[in-house]
Amino acid sequence: MLKLIIYVVGTIFVLVEGTLLAFVILYRRRKGERAAFVRGDSLRQLSWVLIPVVIVAFLDVAIDVMAKPVWELIKEQSPPPGLTVKLAALQFGWEFTYPGPDGKFGTPDDLVQTTFLTVPAGQVIRLLMTSKDVIHSFYVPQLRLRQDIIPGREIPAWFEATQPGKYEIACSQLCGISHFAMKGILRVLTPDEYKQWVSQHWPKSGAGPGKSASGARSSATGKEG
Repeated sequence: MLKLIIYVVGTIFVLVEGTLLAFVILYRRRKGERAAFVRGDSLRQLSWVLIPVVIVAFLDVAIDVMAKPVWELIKEQSPPPGLTVKLAALQFGWEFTYPGPDGKFGTPDDLVQTTFLTVPAGQVIRLLMTSKDVIHSFYVPQLRLRQDIIPGREIPAWFEATQPGKYEIACSQLCGISHFAMKGILRVLTPDEYKQWVSQHWPKSGAGPGKSASGARSSATGKEG
């Protein structure tokens, strides 16, 4: 889909800019000739505007129709998560709440972390996002994931990171004077590293967190260190 958009937009760009350049050269100012004011009253003259409008409108609708399955996959058909984390955005930072071994939020074994979101590679991660003050936007460029977070609403999103490593979490909405400093770190661990991470934060849980309320397996992580 991304390549299709690039091809369509790139073709239109070349045609439009090429036509504009041709008009600049062909109808440039010449000595002894006066410029003409074209009102666009005739259908032939209007066609220079109407035909491009129809083409662009058709391509726009076609791209929307072809992108519908991708939108449904991302926004409407979230796969079963391996881990669900609650995210709270605030001026100017991030809070991540993990369910404990009972797999439930709001119990004493919950783990609340700031700045660092640690997840296993190869698992679907579900985020339940809220804002404590103004509109923020969760953005991880490497995951092509950007989601606005609105006060008073819990907004779901999901991702699946396949490559272990560290990735910056940014806020892509201007949210106040220290917006530039509002960043976090997404740590993606291998399965073995993640098991060790879980055992460090729930040493009494054995294999780690159990089943979540939805029946999907949940895990938990903690701050860097």
